[in-house]
Amino acid sequence: MNVAPFQFEDLVQAYYDCRRHKRNTASARQFEKDMEINLLELHDDLIAGTYRPGRSICFVVTRPKAREVWAAAFRDRVVHHLLYNHVASRFYASFIADSCACIPGRGTLYAAKRLESKIRSASENWSKPIFYLKCDLANFFVAIDKQVLRQQLAKKITEPWWLVLAETILMHDPREDYVLRSPPHLFNRVPQHKRLAAQPAHLGLPIGNLSSQFFANVYLDALDQFAKHQLRAKHYVRYVDDFVFLHESPQQLNRWREQVEAFLPRLGAKLNPSKTILQPVDRGVDFVGHVIKPWRRTTRKRSLAQALKRTAAAPAEDLRETANSYFGLLGQASHSQKDRAALANVVLKRGNSVNSALTKTFKKQ
Repeated sequence: MNVAPFQFEDLVQAYYDCRRHKRNTASARQFEKDMEINLLELHDDLIAGTYRPGRSICFVVTRPKAREVWAAAFRDRVVHHLLYNHVASRFYASFIADSCACIPGRGTLYAAKRLESKIRSASENWSKPIFYLKCDLANFFVAIDKQVLRQQLAKKITEPWWLVLAETILMHDPREDYVLRSPPHLFNRVPQHKRLAAQPAHLGLPIGNLSSQFFANVYLDALDQFAKHQLRAKHYVRYVDDFVFLHESPQQLNRWREQVEAFLPRLGAKLNPSKTILQPVDRGVDFVGHVIKPWRRTTRKRSLAQALKRTAAAPAEDLRETANSYFGLLGQASHSQKDRAALANVVLKRGNSVNSALTKTFKKQ
């Protein structure tokens, strides 16, 4: 008798992990109505090998810029979490410490602090001039080559059943069955070369799923290993497809850029020349929403402007939640007193109170 590849309790855990962030979606509420029956049916489909991904929802988000999002059905998201919970740790064990995003404890704040620490180290606490090379991959998610990624997954997922499941998720084309949830004029705001709908079937991952975020990190681990072990770059940090090199010599950074450009075609990727920046660190390094300058790390001006605008425009019933979210975001910077004071002024003008530390708003009694 064959041993089941996972226990029913593992699927239940995947369900709760998935529900933690998606409980208020229509798809999640529908699944929750008959949770036990739905989980049992999903369990049987997975064990029998008859599981197939279902219909996706395609819509456009407009902040910070128009992007096409493909959200899998809640049932499929549970499966994504099941796979992630089983295989992620073996990949993370070999990731470099400077790889960030979709890794527990390595979000934007970790990435910003990591880069700030490296800048302090490379510049000997801002006492000597250094330069930074910041790069961005062109049309990253829609340009990912699934065949390359398939081979990368197969190197670490050695159990046949789990590899088949990973490939089922990876190779599924959401364009075969989907519902549009945004008006046509919003889709027209997304450049054609950034739309998954415009790519050939073997290219692109749908933005919006845990599986895509995880797969993207697996995909770019090859770049991280190249930067560390081939280029021997001591000071390097990556967050999704944004990465930064530091060095005292701009000539060395240019050589690394050329070598990275020569390496990327192996993955089917290429740099975005309009977002490649080489300049002195003293001018400030804009990375993951933070700007790192000598002795301080602040929030990007555009992010502050958005925080003030959205808080001023938030409906009264949403004001506290919106403002407190932005107080938390601004508070991540090492120097945020001035920015939090500006946000506090907006909140006070709208009739709410703010604590003395400028970290939280509450209704006046």
